[in-house]
Amino acid sequence: MASVSTWGKRTLALGAGAAATALVLTGCAGGTSGGSGDLNGLIIGTTDKITSLDPAGSYDNGSFAVQNQVFPFLMNTPTGSPDVEPDIATKAEFTSPTTYEVTLKKGLEFANGNKLTSSDVKFSFERDLKIKNDNGPWSLLANLKSIDTPDATTVVFNLDHADQTWPQVLSSPAGPIVDEDVFSATKLTSAADIVKGNAFAGQYKITSYKENDLIAYAANDKYDGVLDKAKTKDVTAQYFTKETDLKLAVQKGDVDVAYRSLTPTDISSLRKDSKLQVIDGPGGEIRYVVFNFKTQPFGTGQSDADEAKALAVRQAVADVVDRDELAKEVYNDTYTPVYSMVPDGLTGAATPFKTLYGDGNGAPDLDKAKQTLKDAGVSGKIELDIQYSPDHYGSASDDEYATLKTQLEKSGLFTVNIQSTVYTTYAVERTKDAYPLYQLGWFPDFSDADNYLSPFFTKDNFVQNHYDDPTIQGLIADEQEESDKDKRAGIIEKAQQREAEQISTLPLLQGKSVAVAGKDVKGVTLDASFKFRYGTITK
Repeated sequence: MASVSTWGKRTLALGAGAAATALVLTGCAGGTSGGSGDLNGLIIGTTDKITSLDPAGSYDNGSFAVQNQVFPFLMNTPTGSPDVEPDIATKAEFTSPTTYEVTLKKGLEFANGNKLTSSDVKFSFERDLKIKNDNGPWSLLANLKSIDTPDATTVVFNLDHADQTWPQVLSSPAGPIVDEDVFSATKLTSAADIVKGNAFAGQYKITSYKENDLIAYAANDKYDGVLDKAKTKDVTAQYFTKETDLKLAVQKGDVDVAYRSLTPTDISSLRKDSKLQVIDGPGGEIRYVVFNFKTQPFGTGQSDADEAKALAVRQAVADVVDRDELAKEVYNDTYTPVYSMVPDGLTGAATPFKTLYGDGNGAPDLDKAKQTLKDAGVSGKIELDIQYSPDHYGSASDDEYATLKTQLEKSGLFTVNIQSTVYTTYAVERTKDAYPLYQLGWFPDFSDADNYLSPFFTKDNFVQNHYDDPTIQGLIADEQEESDKDKRAGIIEKAQQREAEQISTLPLLQGKSVAVAGKDVKGVTLDASFKFRYGTITK
């Protein structure tokens, strides 16, 4: 890739970073003791898991929830809005269909005193693509051709093709701007080095970090972006291994806010607690099953590989699944059935899995599944190995996949083996063909239908399940380029239909965002930006 011109790397040396402070408390992340009196300021409780503090090494909600507090973005969603605006920029616009120019604010600094310039921006995006970590968000940058930085405040993104979603991409997990004097250009940087380097420029900076245990935040007075200054000076995020411990902690007042994730039963119970408030937000989350096209029955890596039979297996599974039962019996209707990877409520959303499979109205159809397998020449019971991760997707996953196993086996067509794995291992093994079928959930990067298509079905995607279809790739490219809203919606519908016919992923459920807080807590905001920010919350 050739660059017309670049602004040179600055020569400012990294100063002495703030040393990580010790966080002293009597309790532990299991929530068995301790409380608000042990910690400073606001306490946020969660069961989410962090894969990496380095933005190049993670593409999950738990990691992004941290990164969203401490790293700046070129574009961001103001509180209460799903629409992106310049964050640490004064202006951002398409100067041609394939050229997007951003002008940074002057005088930007990281918390460590290093200047934040166009050089850091170029470095941040190029390292994502260079590192190309298996769990990283680099697939969102597939359309990026090159970056020019003609001066310290100007960044020019040159795209391979016109892309109406590019401003949203800049607000996504691929968008955090990092300090090139702290982060490595060729490999992931450790959390210890990031915290020691004080390499933050968001609303908060991290003063102490113990991954998936405790994180201490302090308001960053150098933040200069579209969001307001943080309203609470000190925030501690406390990580729990079990939803029941998180529920107990918020009931006792040991945490001020519980966010992601409580069980449906716990949420129903907490709604009745007069000392608490339950805040509901828009539901962009979906849950789905991934088929590995190489290791699934009759997959390309199997000794009896057969494309038609492999497709028939996927179709038969889709015919047998009962989403209504999963939604009602497992999730108490805190999730609803979803019949496409694009959930209800977004422009272009359709329901191809409803019309193509089962009885054509959302219910299962065993006879149809049997006929599909017979027509493809598949005989005998099919063995399915399905993996899931309850520590990441919630303990209700145990019931979800037990129910799914029962549904599939009750058909008489399948023998199902289910197994759970801790997410830190799961995130690595799923990309290495270890699981023929496996659970994933999706919490969107931004509120556009493309974010439920391109991360999954472009040629280089984060799922890495060997699904490679030029037709759907062409449709995705077309919808990204199309500026006419109605025409774009039509193309998005065609892309959903194509994926449903081939079933790379099987969408099951659509959920909503829920937080629980003490009555004295204000400012908990769950909006269509799908970003949970600590900076709006006070107590």
